[in-house]
Amino acid sequence: MTRTRRLSLAVATAAVAALALAACSAGGSSTGSDGTVTDGKLTIATGQPAYSPWVEDDDPQSGKGFESAVAYAVAKEMGYAKGDVVWKRSTFDSAIAPGAKDWDLNVQQFSIDAKRKKAVDMSTPYYTTTQAVVTTSGSKAAKDTTVAALKGDTIGVAAGSTSITSVKDVLGVTPQVFNSNDDAVLALKSGQIDAIVTDLPTAFYMAAAQLDDGRVSAQFPEDGSGDQFGFVLPKGSALTSKVDEALAKLEQDGTLAALQTKWLSSATNTPVLE
Repeated sequence: MTRTRRLSLAVATAAVAALALAACSAGGSSTGSDGTVTDGKLTIATGQPAYSPWVEDDDPQSGKGFESAVAYAVAKEMGYAKGDVVWKRSTFDSAIAPGAKDWDLNVQQFSIDAKRKKAVDMSTPYYTTTQAVVTTSGSKAAKDTTVAALKGDTIGVAAGSTSITSVKDVLGVTPQVFNSNDDAVLALKSGQIDAIVTDLPTAFYMAAAQLDDGRVSAQFPEDGSGDQFGFVLPKGSALTSKVDEALAKLEQDGTLAALQTKWLSSATNTPVLE
């Protein structure tokens, strides 16, 4: 083979490799004819562990828990039976990083964010967060689930959070402001405050992981101002528009609202403040 031919072959090979890499980066690693990583299957990833009430008992296959149930509802609208859904685990950070993925959808309370959309696709929202009350079983506020009752409690919030405005507007009181949520948790443990107001996802985490006898006693009425959660998909995924269409149908027919009530209110005994 002549030097010229060898050079031409090398250039051609490099070009093919570059095209393959570009395709992989742009559209994830889908190989199925339906745009999925596995033909005929919908591969959904979530965190490990996955916490209640988003996934019950760290078992997304069960369909129990708000995000697990929403994922199966979306899959059904897209034409996938429950048996065609395959679950994987991933870290939060790797899910929103640029590059190819070995899953089609990822769901683990991802706030929809313009910066994240530069690296991955994000669906339209399936949930908008609300504020919630976190307390302990021995606290003065343990049984206070109405606005009138909470007015008599000492409420803590984190500095810079939207919870400050919510407490003032909804409860009509001025909260104690702490440097961070961790400081507020310490204040609750020591009895310095009776309850904490924070966003609902953080409230569930505090109650489960940071407080020995924690509970989310109530949630504020929806006002549409909270963070919006969406599915993450590989950048340029052929499935993004299909997920959006599925979510639109689930919103219109009341399924999303029903699942929210079932898993974020009824199952957790977290009533909406009145």
